[in-house]
Amino acid sequence: MTTTTNTSRRHFVIGSSAIAAGLAIGFDLPMMSSANAAMGTGITAMDPLTNPEIGIWVVVKPNDDVIVRIVRSEMGQGTITGLAQMVAEELQCNWNKVSYEYPSPSENLKRNKAWGSYSTGGSRGIRTSEQYVRKGGAAARMMLVQAAANQWNVPVAECIAKDSVITHTPSGRKTTFGKVSVAASQLEVPKDVPLKDPKDWQLIGKSVNRIDGMADKVTGKQVYAIDLKFPGMLNATIKESPVFGGKVKSFDAAKAQSMKGVKKVVQVGDTAVAVIADTFWQAKTALDQVNIVWDSGSNVNVSSETIKKMLEDGLNANDTFVHNTNGDVKAALASASKTVEATYFYPYLNHATLEPQTATAKWTPDSCEAWVPTQDGEASLAAVIAASGLPAEKCNAYKVNLGGGFGRRGAFQDYTTQAVNIAKQMPGTHVKLIWTREEDMTQGRYHPVMMCKMTAAIDDKKNVTGINMRLSGQSILSAVRPAVVAANKGKDPVVFQGLEASGEHGITYSFPNLTVDHAMRNTHVPPGFWRGVNVNQNAIFIETFMDELAETTGMDSVEFRRKHMEKYPRAIAVLNAVADGIGWTKPAAPGVFRGVAQMRSFGSYVAAACELSVTNGTDVEIHRIVAATDPGYAVNPAQIARQVSGSFLYGLSALFEEEITIDKGAVVQKNFDTFNSIRLYQMPKVETIIIQGGGKDWGGVGEPTIAVAAPAVLNAIYRATGKRLRTVPLKNSGMKLV
Repeated sequence: MTTTTNTSRRHFVIGSSAIAAGLAIGFDLPMMSSANAAMGTGITAMDPLTNPEIGIWVVVKPNDDVIVRIVRSEMGQGTITGLAQMVAEELQCNWNKVSYEYPSPSENLKRNKAWGSYSTGGSRGIRTSEQYVRKGGAAARMMLVQAAANQWNVPVAECIAKDSVITHTPSGRKTTFGKVSVAASQLEVPKDVPLKDPKDWQLIGKSVNRIDGMADKVTGKQVYAIDLKFPGMLNATIKESPVFGGKVKSFDAAKAQSMKGVKKVVQVGDTAVAVIADTFWQAKTALDQVNIVWDSGSNVNVSSETIKKMLEDGLNANDTFVHNTNGDVKAALASASKTVEATYFYPYLNHATLEPQTATAKWTPDSCEAWVPTQDGEASLAAVIAASGLPAEKCNAYKVNLGGGFGRRGAFQDYTTQAVNIAKQMPGTHVKLIWTREEDMTQGRYHPVMMCKMTAAIDDKKNVTGINMRLSGQSILSAVRPAVVAANKGKDPVVFQGLEASGEHGITYSFPNLTVDHAMRNTHVPPGFWRGVNVNQNAIFIETFMDELAETTGMDSVEFRRKHMEKYPRAIAVLNAVADGIGWTKPAAPGVFRGVAQMRSFGSYVAAACELSVTNGTDVEIHRIVAATDPGYAVNPAQIARQVSGSFLYGLSALFEEEITIDKGAVVQKNFDTFNSIRLYQMPKVETIIIQGGGKDWGGVGEPTIAVAAPAVLNAIYRATGKRLRTVPLKNSGMKLV
């Protein structure tokens, strides 16, 4: 599909809002004519004459080095390596000569959005781009082979490519990619691009080494956004109203303005004050001396207690959005021999990226550039354009390596907007904005708070005849993408992740009567997409309740699940894998107890089984977790195993330690001393089982597995203590991980 380039400021900002919403973007595989775009950090430019583009995805140097263009963001999850593997698989190049670069979103705009979506979130980095990046590699191979065939004046069908070498099979003549790259770059990109059958993959599915500088990360040489330096650069830090929705009433900067290194004290919009200085520490120290008077507004009366009361009211409200229903749950409950009910609470959570929010910007009346650690380069560019007041063609945003993302740096570009607005106060100068840890903790976009009431009907034969699941809590999309909510007649479909009737977040249980609904209860606390999003709490709700129902009906918890999962063979497969891996049918060691959980989310089927012991009724030691994941296809098994372990650390930290609470309208937790995460010694051994279910759909890896660790552990804790723990985090129930 060909689109017409429109570089007006309004058009691009609106278009990037659609990108952030995850909408499909059409693109031309053939490259556009201009290729002299600044890549990576924007400091160096590619020369298409000495380093020819073979299509838009591949650059081949004369020495056979291959540069793969990648627009998704690397946050440690391995997306860059996985995408490069897929391009290289179809390209048939030498993997040891592959590197990567980031095309800037401005260049993407110039090329009619040829590279597609820049957004990296929702476990979509690989699965929603695998088709077109593989086609990019295959098209480049076809062009290189065609160029060689043209030089030899032989039929292209007689030539093959392997390890960056093209061979004419009848004669044995050979040439390299580098030697024909210039000629290949002049050819038309083929329109019919067949892809390899998965059974013929040589590189996809292999645990190849990562290409994103792991050695530099380990040694500290890796440059993240917070490390950027430019000649004459200034530094800034900022303080926004601690009460969400509050504004700056007044501020006295006299003392701060006179401090060493301070250049300016400025108000940023209606809500914040920033200090610009030679160094970050000078800016921070001076900002502490600025006397700011806040107008907090009515939100100052909100607390965690008032929020929880609102959610409790929602559990019994009539104004709900029904999302998944079959049969007649009310009739099933009315005729039940027994009912089982359980109420759960899941708190606000911060992303707490190790690198706090940061961005560097340079503004002049004629141009604006920003260097941003972003999960969505086009969203960052849209923020730059909007804040700069300049047309799109005079702006650019360069992606810099992220020190953690987890959903914070995608749809939310507040830090980018602030950086540009501050840089406008110092025209022609690079200004790097760095949030303090306290600012990062108190100005987040938080995992939404949620309560849930589960009710089940059981007949006289101990069959579960109906389940009613009432969610009460915040909607992310109401705040972030209200147009999606409006299109769904007020309902937020993301709330129901893992609970839908079908699709990539479809529930994997069947009951004769079922209703899942949501009482939307929004607060002034800004919600956001936190790794795994709503499947995290939904997995706890449904999977711990399944254990309760198994016990009530007198069945083994694994057998109970299987009984209600007959329509979902891939879900049964991951459940069976962890049950076998943990030795479910064999007695555990004395004092050791087991728990299990399974879920479908982000297109993948995942399960976990754990073994743990509890001493003194409160001290939990998790000995091991067996994890199974079926993402359809495994691009890099070693990286999948790392992602599973990392996601479990994230999920267990939330289960035991983490919460954001509100007092007088503001976040209470200011740093890691009050928003804790588990330590290395507390992390259990994780054994990962990868199942490749295949099919046409690809599932995610980075987010699905996070959800099953917590309910598996909760189910095991019940067996160890006899206590059903339904409020997260467990520290509030006196439980701790040792």
